[in-house]
Amino acid sequence: MRDRRGGDGAGPSRAAAGLNAPDPSRPVAAFPWAEAMAFGFGRLRLAARDFWALTPRELAAAMRAFIGPERAPLDRAGLATLMARFPDRS
Repeated sequence: MRDRRGGDGAGPSRAAAGLNAPDPSRPVAAFPWAEAMAFGFGRLRLAARDFWALTPRELAAAMRAFIGPERAPLDRAGLATLMARFPDRS
C-alpha cells in the first residue's frame, strides 16, 4: 500500500535517498502559491482546510482536469499545415 507521499512506507522516499536531489547549478522556481490558491479557492471552491490538505500532485491533477494535458509547441510542419488550410487574404 502506498502512503500519501507516494512511497510504499517500507523505506526512505526517493528524495530522502538523494535520488531526486535538485541540481544546484539550476535555479529553482518558487511555487506559484497565488495561482494555486486562486485555482483551489476560486475554481474548485475548496474550503481552506481541504485546499491545505491537498498535495501538490493532487492539485496538479485537478488543474489538468480543467485545462487538459500539456501540448508540444507548434513546429514548422504544423505551421505550414495551418498556413495552407487558412491562407491570408488581402
